Amino acid sequence: MTNFIFLGMKYFLVLFATITIIRLLIGPTSSDRLVAMSILSSITLALLVLWGVSTKRVLYLDVALIYDIFGFLGFLAITRFLKNKKDDI
Repeated sequence: MTNFIFLGMKYFLVLFATITIIRLLIGPTSSDRLVAMSILSSITLALLVLWGVSTKRVLYLDVALIYDIFGFLGFLAITRFLKNKKDDI
């Protein structure tokens, strides 16, 4: 039963990641793309945690923590870069 729930969650997260990638490519403004990138980072983090719990390996949880820290720092760097830039609509 637990494996069925893990498998279902993996499929849902992959589906959400696909939708987010489409939004990342189509997004009309750079703000939309930035939000899509942040959501994609969160989905990847959820997949890593889910994978670590389902395989009972702590290594994936450590990788997820490091990935989250770097993802947040990257998000801050991109927002600082886009702060002074005007959006093309």
